[in-house]
Amino acid sequence: MTARTGRVSCDITISADGYAAGLHQSEERPFGDDGGDGTGARLHAWMFDTPEENRAEIDLLNTAGAFVMGRNMFGPVRGAWDRPWNGWWGENPPFHAPVFVLTHHARAPRPMDGGTTYHFVTDGVTAALARAREAAGDGDITVLGGATTVNQFLAAGLVDELRLHLVPCTLGAGTRLFDGVPPLDLEQVRSRSASLVTHLTYRVLP
Repeated sequence: MTARTGRVSCDITISADGYAAGLHQSEERPFGDDGGDGTGARLHAWMFDTPEENRAEIDLLNTAGAFVMGRNMFGPVRGAWDRPWNGWWGENPPFHAPVFVLTHHARAPRPMDGGTTYHFVTDGVTAALARAREAAGDGDITVLGGATTVNQFLAAGLVDELRLHLVPCTLGAGTRLFDGVPPLDLEQVRSRSASLVTHLTYRVLP
C-alpha cells in the first residue's frame, strides 16, 4: 500500500438540505432542477458573483497537486467516448495539474493548455487516489465532486478533510452529499460566513 503523504480533501458546494445538484441533469442543465436555469449559477454564485469576498476559499482550490472528479462532473457524455468531450472548462481548465476522472470507459489521457491533463481511471476510487498521490508527490489531493464521487471517497475512509460551501437555499431532491456514507466523526476546523455562503471545514477523524 502506498504510504500517505499529502492531505486528501473533498471540496464541494451544497444546498442547505445537502444537495450538490438537482434532479433531471442534462447537457443543457448540468445541475438539473437547481432552483435556477440548471447551470449551477445559484449554487455557485459565491464563486462567480462575489469572488473577492471568497478569495481565500477559491485560492485554496488551486493549491492541490492533483485532483479527482467523477465522470458526471467532467461532462454529460455517457457510455463509450463517442465524441471529443474535454470538460466544461474550455481549452485552459483552471486546475493546472493532473485531474483523474472516474469512468467505466477507457480513454487515452487528454493534455490541455495551462498544465492540466485529464487521466481516465476505470478501476475505482482507490486506484484513482493512488494515481493522484503518485502525480502529486508530497502535495495535497482535492476531490472535487460531484456528490456521488465524494460519497464514495468518504465511504471508503479515504478523506482527511471535508470542505463544504453551504448555500442558503434548498433543492428538495437530487444528488445528495452523505447518501450511502456510514456515520462519520468530524472535528470542526473552521467556519466563515459570507453574504452568499457559509464555508465549513471538518477534519474526518479515524
